[in-house]
Amino acid sequence: MKQSKRYIENLDKIDRNKEYGLAEAAKMLVDSSQAKFDESIEMAINLGVDPKHAEQIVRGTVSLPNGIGKDIRILVFAKDELAEEAEKAGADHVGASDMVEKVKSGWTDIDVVIAAPNMMAEVGKLGKILGPRGLMPNPKVGTVTIDIAKAVEESKTGKIEFRVDKNGIIHNSIGKLSFDTDKIVENARVFVEAIIKARPQAAKGTYMKKVTITSTMGPGIRIDKSRLSG
Repeated sequence: MKQSKRYIENLDKIDRNKEYGLAEAAKMLVDSSQAKFDESIEMAINLGVDPKHAEQIVRGTVSLPNGIGKDIRILVFAKDELAEEAEKAGADHVGASDMVEKVKSGWTDIDVVIAAPNMMAEVGKLGKILGPRGLMPNPKVGTVTIDIAKAVEESKTGKIEFRVDKNGIIHNSIGKLSFDTDKIVENARVFVEAIIKARPQAAKGTYMKKVTITSTMGPGIRIDKSRLSG
């Protein structure tokens, strides 16, 4: 794929053999941005785990203190009082069998899916649609719950789910280039700490192998793991 002139210029400013401090890397991303839109900042962490083994899967949730700079679209599967709670808490779409049928038809214009426990028999039928998109509700990460209002509010204010992929990498958006540098750093540090806490007991050897931060249109910058606090 042909790379833009701006991408090449930004790449030349980075020492590909160097690992940067988090604050320095964040500033480099902000200073090099010339895109006409507010680019997302993404973090990729290569882990020393083998996701083929269930006991080495790394997943969980974390509430980023400054959000991710995006309006999170939430679908809640619920009935009666729980449906009312979801609407009051700010869910974008709320329903039961009607929403199940809508998703079955191919609609997935959402970022988070939350379900009441008594809806999972129906929602479970959507696994082939929601699963590959990382949207399937799961009690382990708090998206299958009777505390619907809390789940909606947390998702709206910056709670994100992470899960290691088949290559042993966790990749998530942690903010926008319009954020102040200190907010980017704070989000990144909280995100990394959550990954460290989620380390499975079965993981042996070096757990966090490589950490990279990048923007939507920018090159990746390697982060010095020993300097993640600054």
